[in-house]
Amino acid sequence: MGGHDAGAQHQFTGINKYFNAYTIIGRRNCVLATYAAIAGIALFFKLKPKKQAAITEK
Repeated sequence: MGGHDAGAQHQFTGINKYFNAYTIIGRRNCVLATYAAIAGIALFFKLKPKKQAAITEK
């Protein structure tokens, strides 16, 4: 009576142990991984060296 799968424990293995949609910790880890990926992509493009125009002598 405590929910749709009351009493059933989810036994996750591998990466599902840390990234799942059934537990609060798993959802939090998914959100943190998403934020970290977005921040990493933003830093990559921000710190990427700029292309310099070729200097031609006249």
